[in-house]
Amino acid sequence: MKLIVLKNNLRDGLAAVQRASAENISLPILKNVLIKTFNNKIQLSATNLELAITQFVSGKIIEDGSITIPLETLLTITNNIANDRIAIEVENNTLHFKTDNYEAIIQGLPEEEFPIIPKIENTKNYLQINTVILKTAVAKVINAAQPSEIRPEIGGILFDFQVTNFKLVATDSFRLAEKTIQEKNFTCTFQRGFKIIIPLKTAQEVLRINTGEELTICIDPNQILFKNNDIEIISRLIDGTYPDYEAIVPKSLETEMLIEREHLVNAVKLVSTFSGKVNDIKMKTADGKKAVEVYSSNQYVGENKYLVPAKIKGEAFEVSFNWRYLMDGLKNFDSNELLFGVNGDVRPAVLKNTTDTSYFYILMPIKGS
Repeated sequence: MKLIVLKNNLRDGLAAVQRASAENISLPILKNVLIKTFNNKIQLSATNLELAITQFVSGKIIEDGSITIPLETLLTITNNIANDRIAIEVENNTLHFKTDNYEAIIQGLPEEEFPIIPKIENTKNYLQINTVILKTAVAKVINAAQPSEIRPEIGGILFDFQVTNFKLVATDSFRLAEKTIQEKNFTCTFQRGFKIIIPLKTAQEVLRINTGEELTICIDPNQILFKNNDIEIISRLIDGTYPDYEAIVPKSLETEMLIEREHLVNAVKLVSTFSGKVNDIKMKTADGKKAVEVYSSNQYVGENKYLVPAKIKGEAFEVSFNWRYLMDGLKNFDSNELLFGVNGDVRPAVLKNTTDTSYFYILMPIKGS
């Protein structure tokens, strides 16, 4: 293999696949990157056997070939060279790396020893969506998910595809977020709906795709593939049944508040400095129900409160929330005015946009606080 590649192209390609490599005592080759020529492009691939990322890089290919070498070594060298133009030549499982004033020889292994990157068998059925639209949807739900060894099915993001819409859902059992993408924003060849659970790490890689072009999604019973002209991400799916989360979505609200998001964000930031070990802050209706009082206290620090103007309809309330979880939800909204619905101090509360019904964030109160 002989090729010439620009430093920035090689560096960015290696950085894109780096997060799929892994430390594995029994299979040390997982620390390597596979470099090969494919369709007049340079293909860089890494895998940890759960997730595989392939990035295609532009360059001048003089002679086809392949090799697998330590990824961190190659990335460190590429990051620190001064020259833009890199010449790479492979001979007898050795990679020769050359610039005008630098040369390195890196021992490698043949492609045959690298784990096989899995493929999706059926690519006739697919969903195609603009990358920005998908990334925006993932970003609005991902902070409600947490890895869980006890309940792995909630350690990822639910893709609930129903042909006419596409829902993304995440929960850690303390909060829940749902974002709906309408049919006009994607095209597909699937004839029926499906529900699959995407690992959290895979969703994080989707957020790192740095292009706005169309992204194609293919699935089989155990895997999902995200691909465009520059990158392919293939991942296992989480086995299990997602919780029936719709049962906890409030059907009615005892109290509805119209509140300015930035005003509430500022209140939570200030008041949280006095919160206790469970990050608790209290919210309650103030006198006359024209404001919401946000309050916290700590026996070692003191106490503080902040009055946030609000239009309040319904019952008076006093309820405690984890301020970090509340802040995560507030960050997911773009509009300034929010509807904050409360159902007492033990049932779920909900945050909604007053003009966009495609997204909501549910938050469980802290009991007995």
